[in-house]
Amino acid sequence: MVKKIKKILIANRGEIALRIIRACKELEIFSVVIHSKVDIDGVWVKKADMAIELEGHPVEVYLDYQNIIQIAKENKCDAIHPGYGFLSESADFAKACDNNGIVFIGPKAEHIELFGDKIASKNAMRAIGVPVIEGTETPIIDIKEAQEISKKIGFPVMIKAAFGGGGRGMRIVREEKEFKSLFEAAAAESQKYFGNAEMFVEKFVENPRHIEVQVIADQYGNVVHLGERDCSIQRRHQKVIEISPSPLLDPAVRKEIYRISTKAVYRLGYESVGTMEFLVDESDNIFFIEMNTRVQVEHPVTEITSGVDIIQRMIQLAEGDKLHFLQEEISFRGYAIEFRINAEDPLNNFMPSFGTVGEYLTPGGPGVRLDTSIYSGYTIPPNYDSMVGKLIVWALDWEGVVKKARRALDEYSIEGITTNISLHKDIVNDDDFIAGKFNTSFLDERVDAFALLHKVAPSKEEGKGVKSFFSKLMQKGLVSDKGDFL
Repeated sequence: MVKKIKKILIANRGEIALRIIRACKELEIFSVVIHSKVDIDGVWVKKADMAIELEGHPVEVYLDYQNIIQIAKENKCDAIHPGYGFLSESADFAKACDNNGIVFIGPKAEHIELFGDKIASKNAMRAIGVPVIEGTETPIIDIKEAQEISKKIGFPVMIKAAFGGGGRGMRIVREEKEFKSLFEAAAAESQKYFGNAEMFVEKFVENPRHIEVQVIADQYGNVVHLGERDCSIQRRHQKVIEISPSPLLDPAVRKEIYRISTKAVYRLGYESVGTMEFLVDESDNIFFIEMNTRVQVEHPVTEITSGVDIIQRMIQLAEGDKLHFLQEEISFRGYAIEFRINAEDPLNNFMPSFGTVGEYLTPGGPGVRLDTSIYSGYTIPPNYDSMVGKLIVWALDWEGVVKKARRALDEYSIEGITTNISLHKDIVNDDDFIAGKFNTSFLDERVDAFALLHKVAPSKEEGKGVKSFFSKLMQKGLVSDKGDFL
């Protein structure tokens, strides 16, 4: 049954709140935002049809779902959109919305709960024939038990928080002697960020590509995919750049990942949008790692290459609408790259850099999209994630999109704070990136070299890629002839 949503409360902030507001306006839906006291000057607060300031801690006000639901009821909101982060993957929040007659714009609570438990979700995938990485089948808190299991699996292994994500509570253990200290560190981090120290252990896949598939499903059993994204360029398991489609994914592997993803979503009866995430090793073996039951930070690259407005589709599916298209009606065109613009200093161990934005010059022109909520004179508060925007570029081919990226990044200038724009410039000038050759080790292996590049101030010609300036570093006695830093 289709029930038109007339008023949506947006339980989020920043660029994703602004993105949802824009979708609401195009669907002629009244938008209501809640905001903390420090977010009073946020552009999304100004753009919404209605804004409600919440008293309390700047972060906790976005996590108090009982208060948020009460506000939605008092203001006669039909639905709540959680965006990403905060309450977006809270099964309790989804259940509470349902119990109070409010539409939760996202999947069912049971699926949020299932995929929020990494071990349970892997077991569910294994049961329907989806390949997963060998590892523990239940959460573990005992170090000795985890160590014994790791010895059976064989090192290296990955220790992960059983009920977390985003790179928190993760450690790679290459030798048994490191296990105890790294397990304790990962468990402590998991307890701090997720309130739970239970872990799981799995075989570590060396130098894989991180590939994810955007899926959409309605309540009538219709499932489609919107292609894949390559999220291999990461720093310490945190995504930095996302690309659609993957420039070097074998067509047969791509086809198989699509088949696996749509099959799993259909078999589990999943509804709404979601993202199936995989590792693809050097032999093109595919391993499921997790599913994200929310809109992804990187959804714009998929929107650009597929032509599908993912936020609008989320809202329409929540209304009970059927998918408006079949798989064969979706056509993919060109390449898109998203650069996460963070307020941090790449030359100072990525130290967060919050403060007031000074002169602000943005990129534009054909094939350039900027999702951000900052502006000249805006003060970025220190209470939230360091991401201040997303630069997305598109072109018909890989060579063209890399050139577009260089041009757009050169146009982008944010004064008053330090950002990682310089890091993105280094990446798009790297020889291997230009060739489309990268895996999850790409950035971690180059961060020190990129930093060193700026410290020795190479010429413009010498700065074209990491390989091209190693000779200069050797002459200065900074690296050995094997490329090792001295």
